[in-house]
Amino acid sequence: MQTSVLVWQRQTGTFPISAGQADTGHHSTTPAFSPLFAVQRPRDNRLTFKCNLPGREDGKRRAERLAHQQKKSAKTEIGGGKKEKKGLKRKEIMVKRNLGHSTRSICLGLACLSLSLHLLLAIFCLAALQTTCVPPTPSSSASSPVPRTDTLHHRSVSHSSSSSAASSSQKLPTVPQTEERKAAPSVFDRKELGSFSDAARAGEPKLTGPSKLEELFKHPLYNLPRPELQQDDWLLRVKTEEDVKVRESQEEEREDSNPNDSECSLHYLYVPSCRQSASREEGYDKVAWTTNEETHPPWLRFHLGISRWALYDRKDPTLTQLTHYLATQRILGAVQKGGGTQLKLLLSFPNYGQALLKPMRQARDAETDVNLFYFSDFERHNAEIAAFHLDRLLGFNRIPPVVGRIINVTTEIREVTTDHRLSRTFFTSPAGNVCFYGQCEYYCSTENPVCGRPHELEVSLATMLPDLSLAPRRSWRSPWRRSYSRTKLAQWEKDPGYCDTVKQTPPYNRGTRLVDVIDMAVLDFLMGNMDRHHYETFETFGNETFLLHLDNGRAFARHSRDELSILAPLAQCCRIRRSTLLRLRLLALPEFRLSEVMRESLAQDPLARVAPLLSDPQLAALDRRLTAVLRVVQECREKHNNVVYNDLESSDQHYDRHPD
Repeated sequence: MQTSVLVWQRQTGTFPISAGQADTGHHSTTPAFSPLFAVQRPRDNRLTFKCNLPGREDGKRRAERLAHQQKKSAKTEIGGGKKEKKGLKRKEIMVKRNLGHSTRSICLGLACLSLSLHLLLAIFCLAALQTTCVPPTPSSSASSPVPRTDTLHHRSVSHSSSSSAASSSQKLPTVPQTEERKAAPSVFDRKELGSFSDAARAGEPKLTGPSKLEELFKHPLYNLPRPELQQDDWLLRVKTEEDVKVRESQEEEREDSNPNDSECSLHYLYVPSCRQSASREEGYDKVAWTTNEETHPPWLRFHLGISRWALYDRKDPTLTQLTHYLATQRILGAVQKGGGTQLKLLLSFPNYGQALLKPMRQARDAETDVNLFYFSDFERHNAEIAAFHLDRLLGFNRIPPVVGRIINVTTEIREVTTDHRLSRTFFTSPAGNVCFYGQCEYYCSTENPVCGRPHELEVSLATMLPDLSLAPRRSWRSPWRRSYSRTKLAQWEKDPGYCDTVKQTPPYNRGTRLVDVIDMAVLDFLMGNMDRHHYETFETFGNETFLLHLDNGRAFARHSRDELSILAPLAQCCRIRRSTLLRLRLLALPEFRLSEVMRESLAQDPLARVAPLLSDPQLAALDRRLTAVLRVVQECREKHNNVVYNDLESSDQHYDRHPD
C-alpha cells in the first residue's frame, strides 16, 4: 500500500496535511492551496519525495494541456458562433416574413385606393359627358345650332382652291428678305402646352345661349325662292343608262384599236371598264359608283350640286359631310401645286378626292406691318377658313368649302409625297422641328420654312373644283386690279370717273356682272383683302352666272386699319344688289351682329378647339367695316337715283319691314 503525505503551501505559509485528508480529495475544493511536496510510501515502506514546486512542471505536458484547453475553448466558440448565426438567420427569416406580410398589406391597400379613384374618375367623366350631350331646354336655348363640321377630329384642315389661270400675268416685285414674319402664337409653344391636343382641350370654345346663327339662317333673306333649275343650269350631270351603253361601245372600239390605252377620265367613271381600271390603283378605295347618288363620295356630290347661280346650297347636308370628309380622310399623296406666288400643296385621298393645302406660317392674330405692301404679306391659313364662313354669312355661297386640320408633316407629307422638288426641301431645325419650304416665288427658302411642332402642323384644306377637262373655267382680270408696283398707281386710283368706262365694257355693260363684282368688293373690304387681281367663272354658263371668290389667303391681315380703296367699285359705280344691301342691314342689327354670328360660325371648325380662328379685334373690325359699307351706300343714294339693283321683284312681300 502506498501512502502519500502532501505538504500544501498557502499564500501566507506552509503546513502539513495528513495522508488521510489528502486522500479524501478536499484539496480539490481548496483553490487557495497548491501542493508543495508529495511524500509517497511504497509497499516496501520506502519513502519517496516528489517535489511539485511552481514553475517546475514538465514543459511538454504543460504545452499539451494548454493546447487541449485552446481546442476546447475554440470548439466552444465555434459552437456558440453557429448558434448565434442560426439565431440571426431565424430572426432575419422572421423579420422578412413580417415585412412580407406588411408589404402585401400596403400594396393591397394602395391597389384598392387606386381602383377606387379610377372608378370615381370614370363616373365623373360619364356624368360630364352626359351633361354636355343633353339638348338645351326651350327656356334656356333656341333650337340646336347648325351642325358642326367636325369638332371631334381636330387634326385636320383645308384651303380654298385656286385656279391655275388666276395668277397675275404681271410678275409681282420681289420681296426683300428683311420683311420677316412674326413668331407663331404662344398657344402652340411646347413649353406651355405639350401638343396640339393639349391646346385643343385648353381652347375649346364654349357657346351658350340661343343660336343667333341658326336664327339668321331661318330669316327669309336666307331662304329666297329660286326658279326651278333646268337641265343646262347644272355644271355636271350623271350619265343615263343610254349614255353609258353608247360610251361602252365607244370604249370597246377604242380598246380594239389601241389595247394599251387604259386612260380613264373622271367624266366616265360610271362606265364599268373605268371603274375596274381605277380600282386597280394602289392605295385607292375600290370604286363602286353608280347612278345612285348615295354611292358617290361627298366631293363628287358637291361637284354634281354646282349650279348656274351658286357653288352650293347652304341647306344641302352634303356640305357638312364634305367638311367632315376633308377633316378626317387619310392622306394618300401630297405634291406641290403650281401657280401663284406662295407655297401650297395638293393632297389626294383614297376615294379620289383632292384638297388644296395652305400651311400656317404666322400667328392668327399677327397684324401685317404697316410698312409692308399688300403683295408682301404671308398668306394665312385661317384667312381662307374665315373667308368661307363670311361668304356664307353674306349669302353669296361662292367660295368652295374650307376646313381646318392638323396634319403630321412627316407621315402625311414627307413620307407620301412623290414630288422630288418638295421632298428635297425637308430638314430638321435646330429646335428639333421637321420643316420644309418647297419651291415658289415668295418665301420658299430656309429663311422662311414651314415647320411642325415638332411634327404637327396647322393647315387649311379647301375643296377642289371639278377638273378643268370636265368644267373649264375662264379667268377674268378685275377692272379694279391694283398695279402691284411700289411706285405706280392703277387707272382707277387716278380717275374718279373710271366706272363710266367699265359700264361701257363687256361683260359689265349688261346683266349682273357689275353688281357681282361689287358683291365681291364688299366681301373683300369686310375682310381687308387687297389682293383681288382676278376672278373666275365657269365657261359652261357664259356671262349669266356667279363669280368664284377664290384665293383669299391675304385677308384679315390688318384689323386696326380699314382700307377704303377696296370699296372703289361701290363708291365709284354707286350700284348694289338689293338682297346684298338688306342682308348687310340685317347683320348690323344687335340681334344678328356680324361679329357674333361670325364667331359662332367659326366655332364649328375643328381648329377652333385649339384657338379662335379670328381674334376679338379682327371680329370687331367686321362690325366697324360693315358700318362703313352702309355709310357709302347712303352717300350714294343721296347723290344718285337707281342705286339699288332690285333682284327681289318676285319676293317683295317678304321684305316690307326692310325698306330701301
